[in-house]
Amino acid sequence: GGPSQMDLFDPKPELARWHGRKHPDDVESFQPGSEKDIVMGSPFRFRKHGQSGLEFSELLPHLAGMADHVCMVRSMWSDNNNHPQGLRAISTGKVFLGRPTLGAWISYALGSENQNLPGYVVLRDPQGYNNGGVSLWTNGWLPATFRGTEIQSKGSPVLNLHPAVALPEDVQRDQLALLSRLNQERRKRYPDDSRLEARIQHYELAARMQLAAEQVLDTSRETASTRSLYGLDDPATENYGTRCLMARRMVEAGVRFVLITAPIQYGGMPWDHHNYLGKNMPKLCRQVDQPSAALIHDLDQRGLLDETIVLWTGEFGRLPVSQNGLGRDHNRYAFTSLLAGGGFKGGHVHGATDEFGYKAVDDLVSCPDLLATVLNQMGLDHDRLRFRHSGREETLTDSPVTGAAVVKSILS
Repeated sequence: GGPSQMDLFDPKPELARWHGRKHPDDVESFQPGSEKDIVMGSPFRFRKHGQSGLEFSELLPHLAGMADHVCMVRSMWSDNNNHPQGLRAISTGKVFLGRPTLGAWISYALGSENQNLPGYVVLRDPQGYNNGGVSLWTNGWLPATFRGTEIQSKGSPVLNLHPAVALPEDVQRDQLALLSRLNQERRKRYPDDSRLEARIQHYELAARMQLAAEQVLDTSRETASTRSLYGLDDPATENYGTRCLMARRMVEAGVRFVLITAPIQYGGMPWDHHNYLGKNMPKLCRQVDQPSAALIHDLDQRGLLDETIVLWTGEFGRLPVSQNGLGRDHNRYAFTSLLAGGGFKGGHVHGATDEFGYKAVDDLVSCPDLLATVLNQMGLDHDRLRFRHSGREETLTDSPVTGAAVVKSILS
């Protein structure tokens, strides 16, 4: 939805001084008819935190407590001001449909450390899909087996994982053996059908997951203090907190890549505050702040943070001027991404925006740059990790076109 950088991560005192006055320069808005020239100061206060002095909004007190673990990239920018294209840019490196997502590339390169669990898992809000839907975890033209596997955070983790009628173990074993033989025959007839191969592999994985998935994703096995850490005892944080806790358990169990989508609001675009920013942003921050911080803290106390990357990001930012007097329009020229663990510098700010927070001006980082850097920290070269498609050697970042490069200055 586009989290507002100047209300969360990038304080701009100049906005308060210019509040209600016309912005001195032209501002590119997304929606026509908005009051795009009138500067709007942030209604929220900022404060420095930790030994590093990283500044966070008062809306994120728990994440602020993780300041010394967080690398804050304030100079992100994107190619597009529209949600679907922006989401594809931050997920696949480009705005076009049909490209593999970051998780699919990592799964393709590294697989899963646990043969009983997928390499790429998606934990979406049980209420529905965010804007972009399944395109946010698609395999694109990589083999279909590298598509993200949706796991439910309520009820049975995987739909239709268990038979409707319980079968004796020997009967089920015989059925699976017969199914395996039929699948082998089908493979021989259609050896080049990656979708068929993926479907077969997914069903075989589902059989192995019947026990493993429920054990890994059963958050009731956690201590009361851990459940409280993630906010599972609070209705406001239970949804997102459950998914963050499940993500930690999956990482422990060997899943390579876990995608957690934001809580569902405003038609699947929870951070899309065109209106009532002062009222609605605190509610959303209340839902995601504590669980996000808990995930970083929990990984750290278990000795897992150094080998795990936590990336907290949207697809673009918001404008420093008002929309309808109460909100902010889309802004592709500046947004903030947070990184923790995985060899990124904790307590570090990279880049800067102008005095109004409108455009990134120092040490700019594109979406392909960010993806290249994440791959680098996973031990992968974004230019050498390739897949041949339609006669072309494809990569995640397509650096000859995008100019993508690893951002070495944010690495510890």
